[in-house]
Amino acid sequence: MFLVLYSRGWSDLNSMPRLEKIEYKPIPVRELLLEMKNLSELMIDLAYSAALFNDKELAEDVLELENRVDTLAYLLEMEILIAARDVEDAEALTGVSGVASAADKISDAAADIAGIVMQNIGVHPIVSKVFEKVEERLMRTKVSEGSILVGKEIGELDLAARMGVDIIAIRRNKDWIIDPKETEQIKLSDILIARGAPSGVKEFKELAEGKLKKLED
Repeated sequence: MFLVLYSRGWSDLNSMPRLEKIEYKPIPVRELLLEMKNLSELMIDLAYSAALFNDKELAEDVLELENRVDTLAYLLEMEILIAARDVEDAEALTGVSGVASAADKISDAAADIAGIVMQNIGVHPIVSKVFEKVEERLMRTKVSEGSILVGKEIGELDLAARMGVDIIAIRRNKDWIIDPKETEQIKLSDILIARGAPSGVKEFKELAEGKLKKLED
């Protein structure tokens, strides 16, 4: 069964609605809610970093994630409609619908922030000046050929201890891995989202791009 879904996000910025064809398949409501929660939280982090550091790549990731959250919200609504057999079921499921709606609104707000970057509006210089003192930064980098990270499991890299950096998400082709496990193996062309001290994320980016060939102890 295929559904046609209207997606917001990047299409809004160009005033052109985009129709996405989605194949429906049963997914547990708990899984849908959990993914919506995780994605919306990640979007907020990415959106603020994109705005503060004028990073269009991060902004584009936010807009792409918004489309995913919209899809999840649509699928969740269908699951709720299918599950509601009577009035009592409908009442019991209103809470689920409310949580999903909240997560969807968060993702929409994050996309609005990302839109500031994509439309070159920018933020006031004083805001960026204040956030320059923030101890943690968010960084996006692509794993290049020749990087020593290729084929390594996250746990064996011990990034938190070595450079104060955590990988909080991986984009692999069109899929996102949120809060990846220590056993997750880094692959060539992975897009890594990492959080850490400015000096740490800079070093990590150089490792991912193959510019730095040794991981210091």
